[in-house]
Amino acid sequence: MLAIFQAAGWPIWLLLSTSVVATALIIERALYLRRARLLPKTLLAEVIQVYQGGKINEETLLRLEQNSPLGVVLAAALRNVHSPREQMKAAIEEAGRGVAHQLERFLTTLGTIASLAPLLGLFGTVVGMIDIFAAQSPTGTNPALLAHGISEALYNTMFGLVIAMPTLVFYRHFRALVDSFIVDMELQAVKFVDLVHGSRA
Repeated sequence: MLAIFQAAGWPIWLLLSTSVVATALIIERALYLRRARLLPKTLLAEVIQVYQGGKINEETLLRLEQNSPLGVVLAAALRNVHSPREQMKAAIEEAGRGVAHQLERFLTTLGTIASLAPLLGLFGTVVGMIDIFAAQSPTGTNPALLAHGISEALYNTMFGLVIAMPTLVFYRHFRALVDSFIVDMELQAVKFVDLVHGSRA
């Protein structure tokens, strides 16, 4: 493996750095973006019980906010439980924007790496091509320099694509997950709003 890195030349270290960052971000997002952690199944039912039992206090709201991102959205609804429907929905939307920002953390970086890796590979290819031309001289071609230039060009192109393809797949997967989580949170919050204002009617 070390021989391949040496043959790929110094541009490969840029690609290796981006691959390490991409791998770390993929692992972090995979651990964080779990449905059971972000949208606990029984949380809405528990919040409804708190509302119906009239046990809304600051301690309960703080615990709810620390529970999960869904808890943050539902806590915003509970804080505005005595407000008109539109004000309650506005508070939920504001909390939802903050939660969405938290869920989307690092996704822009991951998308950037997916776009940047092929360009870094292309950069390595250009460096390799320069070495190939440097192998030409009036007295003939230097076979060692020529072979090194070809290796540098091909290995960097390959590594750029190898890094970009899985990174792009994970980026798209995480974006779809975040979108589905946000929709699910909105639906649960709307159910709670309907229950609150339906019980007043």
